[in-house]
Amino acid sequence: MPVFITYASYSQSGVQGMLEKPANRTGPVKALLEKVGGKLLAFYMTTGSNDVVVISEAPDGTDAVAVGMAVAASGAVDKIETVRAWTADDFVSIAEKAAALTGAYTPPGS
Repeated sequence: MPVFITYASYSQSGVQGMLEKPANRTGPVKALLEKVGGKLLAFYMTTGSNDVVVISEAPDGTDAVAVGMAVAASGAVDKIETVRAWTADDFVSIAEKAAALTGAYTPPGS
């Protein structure tokens, strides 16, 4: 199953909710991923430009995006970014495909 990394930042209302009722948010995230046939691999609270990093598996990118949209619709987060991840071994085949395409693209103005 494809692996996705999701970065999120809590909104003001999300932070207020955490302060009013502090709780580990792993369970709700895990349950939401399971509803789309996915699996939670890791859930981290972080510092810096993102408050949360989620590493998950989902059947495809549409499922991962749908989960992010459902969370965003709650108003608890201001920003969600989901990216696809590949193992280094899996990425070799992507690089091989790119190498075979090198020179086949005509850039604008050429």
